[in-house]
Amino acid sequence: MTWRTGSKGPLRSRFAALRVRPAGVRMAKIRWRVEHDYRELKTGLGLDHFEGRTRSGWYHHVTLVSVAHAFRTLERLNPKAPTMA
Repeated sequence: MTWRTGSKGPLRSRFAALRVRPAGVRMAKIRWRVEHDYRELKTGLGLDHFEGRTRSGWYHHVTLVSVAHAFRTLERLNPKAPTMA
């Protein structure tokens, strides 16, 4: 498409027209879940407590926090798990 003439000739480019639709309610719930899990990782499981200096130490810490989070999630979703009062 040519939209105007510039100092060095016509200005041309290709464009694409796309229909934009608002996200469904399900997408909003996914965002809330991600933000909730990140807050839990930081405050409840200590993701922000790393004070090491090596990249491998950081990966080790993140791995352990992620495994702890997965365990807590599976326990929360398990209907036969004993509840802690």
